[in-house]
Amino acid sequence: MPARPNASQGPGSFGPSPIPRNRLLAPVSAARPRRLQALPSKAGGGLNAPTGQSKHRRFGGWLNRNRRLVIALLLSVTVGVAVHQLTPASERRATVLAAARDLPAGSSLTDSDLKPVEVLPDGVPAGALTSRAGYGGKQLASPLQKGQIPTDAQILGPGLLTGTAPATAAVPLRMADPASIQLISPGQLVNVVLTAADGLEGPGRKSELLAAAVPVLWTSTQGGKASQWLGANEADGLVVVAANPQQTESLAGASTRGKLFFVLVNPPGNR
Repeated sequence: MPARPNASQGPGSFGPSPIPRNRLLAPVSAARPRRLQALPSKAGGGLNAPTGQSKHRRFGGWLNRNRRLVIALLLSVTVGVAVHQLTPASERRATVLAAARDLPAGSSLTDSDLKPVEVLPDGVPAGALTSRAGYGGKQLASPLQKGQIPTDAQILGPGLLTGTAPATAAVPLRMADPASIQLISPGQLVNVVLTAADGLEGPGRKSELLAAAVPVLWTSTQGGKASQWLGANEADGLVVVAANPQQTESLAGASTRGKLFFVLVNPPGNR
């Protein structure tokens, strides 16, 4: 096909159009934009260093991939906290003595009768026995069940006299009517009366008041029926009272001179 004439060359001109001068002088490299080189940042990373948003995306991806592990860890922490809250804090234990077996009232204590046990400090009764020393051979004022913690007030002797006036003595008395013992309990006040051995009153054989308003410390039926604990009749009708020195002198051996009875009285403030 014949070439079209170029308008710039005038009529009758054929061939390619001439290249403008400014395009010939322009460098070839100027037509292509140069890549900007990333300058290093102060933190040591370039412009392509991960930003805060990319870090969150990466952390979210890690959570998504390990969600089961995260749930298991959270459940473990929750269970641990719940167990810690429900478990009571360890408390200091106190060592006291308890009955190694059922012990009847009036029995003499031996080393094998009491055994050490550990209890919480709040569970230690006042006057609890904490050592066998000083209690060997002492008599029980009341029966003890196996595992029961005795106190010094259950021991015949100074324990029964705790809080009483100086020189007060614990005097055992055998009443003529053992059934009447069920009417009294420790702490009550009684008058102790002596009658003739044959029950007949005559000249010089009237009833005698041996002690007035003496407190009862212990009775043979204290803690239950005597038949469940004593096994013998030597303590039937036995009462222990607190007496001052003058009353003690009158009450000592009184059962050999006649029959003893008691009369319930009111405390002085209630009269």
